Amino acid sequence: MGIITSVSVWLIPSFILTVLLVASWKKVPAYETFVEGGKEGVKMAFSLLPFLVGMIVSISILRSSGALEAFIGLITPFLTLIGFPPDILPLAIVRPISGTAALGMTTELINTHGPDSFIGRLASTMQGSTDTTLYILTVYFGAIGIRKMRYAVKVGLLADVVGVIASIIVVTLVFG
Repeated sequence: MGIITSVSVWLIPSFILTVLLVASWKKVPAYETFVEGGKEGVKMAFSLLPFLVGMIVSISILRSSGALEAFIGLITPFLTLIGFPPDILPLAIVRPISGTAALGMTTELINTHGPDSFIGRLASTMQGSTDTTLYILTVYFGAIGIRKMRYAVKVGLLADVVGVIASIIVVTLVFG
C-alpha cells in the first residue's frame, strides 16, 4: 500500500478520533452536540427544499422545451466564427445551474465524441473549471436568509465565463 493510500485510509478516522478526544478533554458532550447539529441540519434541509425544487423544475423546463437547442441553433454561426465549439455550449449554460445536469451532459459529450477527443477533453476541463454558481447561491444564501445577491451572482457568473474561456484556451493549447 502506498503512502497516499495509507494516509487517505487513516485520515478521516484519525480526525474523528481527534475531535472526540478534544471534546472529552474539554468536557463537551460530543454525542448530544452531534445530535443537536443533526436536528439543525434537517431543519435547514426542509427550509431549502422549495429553492431546490424551483431549480430542478427550471432546468427540466429549459431542457425539455427545446429552448436551449433553439438558442444554440440560432447562435451556431457566431460560435463557429469565434472558434467556440457549439456542442459544448449547452454544458457552459447548464453548468452554473445544476451540477447533476452538467455531469449528464458531460457524459453524453464523452460518449458521443470519445474521452480523448477535443470535445471530450474540453467538457472534462470545463466541468472542473466552472461551478454550480446559481445552485450554490440559492442553497447557501437561502439557508441564511439573504435575499439581495445581485453582486454575488454577477461575480459568480463572471467566474464561470472565465472558466469556460480558460478551458477552451488551455485545451486548445495543450491538445489542439
